[in-house]
Amino acid sequence: MSNQAQEAREALGARLRAFRKDAGFASGRAFAMATGWAESKVSRIENGKQNASEEDILLWCIKTNNQVHTQDLIATARHIDELWLEWRRQLQTGAEKRQSKALQVYAKTKVFRIWHPTVVWGTLQTAEYAAETFKQVVDYYEIPNDTEAAVAKRLERQRYLYEGNRIFNVLLGEQALYSNFGGPDVMKGQLDRLLAVMRLPRLSLGIIPRSAPVKIWPGNSFSMFDDRLVLVETYSAEFSVTQPREVDLYAKAFVLLKQSAVYGRGARELLLSASHHFDRQSRK
Repeated sequence: MSNQAQEAREALGARLRAFRKDAGFASGRAFAMATGWAESKVSRIENGKQNASEEDILLWCIKTNNQVHTQDLIATARHIDELWLEWRRQLQTGAEKRQSKALQVYAKTKVFRIWHPTVVWGTLQTAEYAAETFKQVVDYYEIPNDTEAAVAKRLERQRYLYEGNRIFNVLLGEQALYSNFGGPDVMKGQLDRLLAVMRLPRLSLGIIPRSAPVKIWPGNSFSMFDDRLVLVETYSAEFSVTQPREVDLYAKAFVLLKQSAVYGRGARELLLSASHHFDRQSRK
């Protein structure tokens, strides 16, 4: 969980604890008896170890005579949920809906800072490469297979490479050129796509060689949208970072990562080397 989400959960727990004490429940045990909950549940909620559901908040406010605060607290709990979105919940109806949501963020963004150490960034993917990544998502999370629709939505992002005055600062790890999605033909097509788009005037494509000295550990992939939002993906969830001091840390990390990257001719040579690798693979 992001620090911002955890801090918000702890703040909500502290507020609920104050309600309990002000209502005359001197201990968590006494409040647990009044609600019919386990004492451990009261403790976890108050200490920010467990999310309070909307039903939990409603009952808490009734028992402490704080119904006037119910809607405010429910809104707070919903915001915490938005900061940490489990992939299973985001993808329960398939992957297309999540791709549509991304379009709304892209439309509002002027400057993009993207770091992907092992996979080509979605907006630069070919349809074939994207389809292979979505097939893995469908299998891994056991969600409805809407690969074709999800690919179409992902490819819609590409219009932003050409529209308006947006600036795209993209960093890939060299491993992203070799992570094999779909076999040699798919990979060669994807590498050709990168060679083509790196000529776009508003796209800066850097690649960090595998042996390059690094100023900061590579970490998870992240996407920065102006200075207002960072999205970080893990296997279990995606979390959003909006607190300015945390956004600044990601901006600092991006600057340090850039110091290890090669651009222009250096990036082109890495792309061509990867393409030759898959040429050899296809001849075997």
